[in-house]
Amino acid sequence: MTYRQYRQPGVVLTDRRFRVPLDHGDPAGERIELFARECVATSRQDARLPWLVYLQGGPGFGAHRFAGAQAWLGRALRDYRVLLLDQRGTGASTPANRQTLPLRGGPREQADYLRHFRADAIVRDCEAIRREVTGGAPWTVLGQSFGGFCAVHYLSAAPEGLDAALITGGLPTLDGHADDVYRAAYPRMERKSLAHYARYPGDIERARRIAEYAAEHEPVLNGGYRLTAEAFQSLGILLGTGDGSHRLHYLLEDAFVRTAAGPALSDAFQEQVQALLSYAAHPLYAVLHEACYAQDGRPTAWSAERVRAEFPRFDAGKSLAGGEPVLFTGEAVQRWMFDCDPALRPLRETADLLAARTDWAPLYDAERLAANDVPVAAAVYHDDLYVDTADSLRTARAIRGLRTWVTDEYEHDGLRASGPRVLDRLLGLVRGEI
Repeated sequence: MTYRQYRQPGVVLTDRRFRVPLDHGDPAGERIELFARECVATSRQDARLPWLVYLQGGPGFGAHRFAGAQAWLGRALRDYRVLLLDQRGTGASTPANRQTLPLRGGPREQADYLRHFRADAIVRDCEAIRREVTGGAPWTVLGQSFGGFCAVHYLSAAPEGLDAALITGGLPTLDGHADDVYRAAYPRMERKSLAHYARYPGDIERARRIAEYAAEHEPVLNGGYRLTAEAFQSLGILLGTGDGSHRLHYLLEDAFVRTAAGPALSDAFQEQVQALLSYAAHPLYAVLHEACYAQDGRPTAWSAERVRAEFPRFDAGKSLAGGEPVLFTGEAVQRWMFDCDPALRPLRETADLLAARTDWAPLYDAERLAANDVPVAAAVYHDDLYVDTADSLRTARAIRGLRTWVTDEYEHDGLRASGPRVLDRLLGLVRGEI
């Protein structure tokens, strides 16, 4: 382990680097690097504090880079030393992307490498570094979204490493196939789309105009992304956040400018859409997204794209021809994205091989969860776009002692939007104060 220490207002930060096995089943084999940032309040730098490890949502996102004691981190630092972990392949932890993966070889070698980047490996990473960080003492895990999936696997695989588990918007289905996940997701996407149009009725025609333009021209955005009608629909990813409907509206209202050649998508619109749709900064989200649900011996086989065909109202061409609103999609990775996004094109065959795999290990142990004795609290966001509420509540009932806070005050980004309050509520639940 190596480290570097520095300060921000109110916080002492220590950057730590660890070496862990690529395959924890082969501890003598290849090793990769993990990066994590320790945070402690300046006033408590020398205190003996319990540890909280934060697992970011995703997959594919490094831990949040805070400036000082912002948001939920400030609340956590009142009680803990916090470790912000860049999960393997993300952030500063041996990154896995179109630039680095060719070092592994061709698509087959890349897919074999990436099969080690799911929640099970992330939890074993946590256990490997916990012994170095805490001296063997258990710690509390805070899992946001996919980080909550990791926390539930932690409870299944290594509960002895946990003092408590806090989960925000991340209680997964324990046994559902990816097809089940998306059959539940598309109706939510439709509800979110129609709720957006009810709030901003003028966006119905704006969205139709943009979708029609994209279908006819398939413009290549300034950053190289090819904007098809289906790609435009995927801007619905915004509708899963608290301010997302408003952000989508402001994006749509200024989409076109007049040019010498006629109406065209404005540079400002193109820049914003490129940033929202490109996976350049987090390619593992696209490559491994459906693998998060793979554990039953069946391939995911591009589940979101296959299941979408069961919901014809999401067909943009039919909506345009029939005068219907164009519905948005979100939290659904589809194969055509690997054609549209220049950051994903080199990984298309690798993603195909992962989608065809059938040898994924089980992620959750129902019997062990039913006998759980680790204090657990979970925030479940009512009608969450990203994680099905019904699945979350079924899983909550399956984990002994888990206490839920079901709320419609926030969307999926509640921890970002009102982190101190959310974290305070969960800590009260696990401590029996509420």
